[in-house]
Amino acid sequence: MEASSDDEKRPMVDLVKDKNGTDQVLLQNPKGASVKISLHGGQVLSWKTERGDELLFTSAKANSKPPHPVRGGIPICFPQFGTRGSLEQHGFARNKMWLVENDPPALPSFDSTGKAFVDLVLKSSDEDTTRIWPHCFEFHLRVSLGLDGNLTLISRVRNINSKPFSFSIAYHTYFSISDISEVRVEGLETLDYLDNMLDKERFTEQGDALTFESEIDRVYLNSKDVVAVFDHERKRTFLIEKEGLPDVVVWNPWDKKAKALPDLGDEEYKQMLCVDGAAIEKPITLKPGEEWTGKLSLSLVLST
Repeated sequence: MEASSDDEKRPMVDLVKDKNGTDQVLLQNPKGASVKISLHGGQVLSWKTERGDELLFTSAKANSKPPHPVRGGIPICFPQFGTRGSLEQHGFARNKMWLVENDPPALPSFDSTGKAFVDLVLKSSDEDTTRIWPHCFEFHLRVSLGLDGNLTLISRVRNINSKPFSFSIAYHTYFSISDISEVRVEGLETLDYLDNMLDKERFTEQGDALTFESEIDRVYLNSKDVVAVFDHERKRTFLIEKEGLPDVVVWNPWDKKAKALPDLGDEEYKQMLCVDGAAIEKPITLKPGEEWTGKLSLSLVLST
């Protein structure tokens, strides 16, 4: 019996395994666009258009075997960004095994029409986590792929402890680009930023769009809710829309730093740019029972 066209056009959610046996979730929309998420780190590894074009960068030298975080995709930096605290760089969430959540807390504002989505959860249930970060929490993550090919990540962090705690978070998004010299970023004009290359010293952005001629590692503060990454060579634009994420990280290691990173090819810095929705400068504090919600939506606009 042949499948009807209605069956063929439904969003698909499949559980698959990578070469190391790590569980992954594959989302596909009715038009053929796809997203792949690893349960190791709750990390989006791939975001493809309906034509099969990969929109996220992953290094050819990336180590995909747990517990190593994968260089590329969208690692989640939680509850710490960078070295701003006592934990390992970028926190532990990207190195933990997440679980598929079959009965997640209700998300009333979410319209599931035409979307392929999955709910993941990370809980403070293992001793390793509570030893280095002695707080009880639940981190619920919904990853969805819309009919229009847009990728959305909705994070909810709940304090199930008897005392308050604070955290930082960043969606460390590696965009795949034609060449770093052909790219500009708009939406960060005139903002203050912390320069991580100069001991987090505070500066104010000048000029118009941000272009790239050398290493950059900055946290832009209190940005607009929409930031755009223009790729002139490929005639496409990434739109980054965010809620609950006031800051934006912009990072590219350039040639010297790239050569020092064992999981990044010497020339690969030219094909990647990290632009993150984040909450870093002012950590989020949750009282017992409180919940924080953050949302990142990524879309692609093609120009003629």
